[in-house]
Amino acid sequence: MKRIFFLAAILCVTAVAAFSQAKPTDFSGTWVLDVSKSQLGERARIEGMTMTVAQTDKELKVTTETKRPAPPPDASQGGPGGRGMGRGFGGSDGTVSYLLDGKETIVEIDGPNGKIPVKYKGAIEGGKANLSSSRTFAGPMGEMSSSTKDVWALSADGKTLTVVREQTSPRGTNSSTMMFVKK
Repeated sequence: MKRIFFLAAILCVTAVAAFSQAKPTDFSGTWVLDVSKSQLGERARIEGMTMTVAQTDKELKVTTETKRPAPPPDASQGGPGGRGMGRGFGGSDGTVSYLLDGKETIVEIDGPNGKIPVKYKGAIEGGKANLSSSRTFAGPMGEMSSSTKDVWALSADGKTLTVVREQTSPRGTNSSTMMFVKK
């Protein structure tokens, strides 16, 4: 009798735990960058950014639109006013899809010297989205690689999205923390 009661109790606890699993964090919505609260890297030349996120249990689709100031006069000479976050090595505006199963997907994009394979990887763990992209391409100085790693976290009320980004390119590593508010 004790054995049956014990097995029934274990079964009930397991069933309750299975049904009470928290729904995965949903990052869906339209997000607007709060530049004043963000800590952007020195090469980031951003006046504003809007990010539209659509999420299913298997995919995170991100569409970005970035407003940038006109390039300064020294930009053509490779000075500090050159390309920054979201341009050049870091990528560009448009739509990117991440599978959330942790598996890598490869998409080819058009580059100045032909097609460039871009590897995307995404997963949601512990309420945070871990997203990454990497690419290797032939440049004027030979083969070059760049990568971006993002960690997304929502505030408790779901109205603020914090994106901690690390970009690595032949120019070095650039880190930023971007604060978005839900529109």
